[in-house]
Amino acid sequence: MMNNTNIFWHKPGVNQKDRIILNEHKSCVLWFTGLSASGKSTLANELDKHLHSQSIRSYVLDGDNVRHGLNKDLGFSPEDRKENIRRVGEVARLFVDAGLLTITAFISPYLEDRNMVRSMFPQDEFIEVYVKCSVEECERRDPKGLYKMARTNQIKEFTGVSAPYEVSENPELIIETDKQSIEDSVLQLVDYLKTQGYL
Repeated sequence: MMNNTNIFWHKPGVNQKDRIILNEHKSCVLWFTGLSASGKSTLANELDKHLHSQSIRSYVLDGDNVRHGLNKDLGFSPEDRKENIRRVGEVARLFVDAGLLTITAFISPYLEDRNMVRSMFPQDEFIEVYVKCSVEECERRDPKGLYKMARTNQIKEFTGVSAPYEVSENPELIIETDKQSIEDSVLQLVDYLKTQGYL
């Protein structure tokens, strides 16, 4: 990694606190993690729509969308997954600084990688949301046909089939998408944000 001594941090004229006052809500990252087809993207976008309807500034960083641009040079090896998550963490940090409730939807299967991103933020600005769903239900949904391809070895290193998913011991929230509706899941998230003073 290049370490250039000619790069300096420029103090902004408008800071995060200024934006929080303008927005009348706090900013943070809601880090959605879970198996493929567990409902991360669906839930992230439904929450985003709900927040938008309440005039709350939010944005979704989605795993597939980010790989179309910022991370299109990365594959799915453990090393590339780590770099994928690191880059997203850095972008999310910029968005939080901009005053947004930033919602990410990434499998992010490794504890070490999620803890790396957590370490980028003050304690109250990172909310890990484990989108819990059994692999059987994820495979039953399988909207992209990925589990089927993984079972026939067309996809290597597929989380939940041929690669591990490491569950956090203490995520801030657990949303069980195989046991409750999307509407109830959004309400659970909004209630958490309200009771913790973000909204």
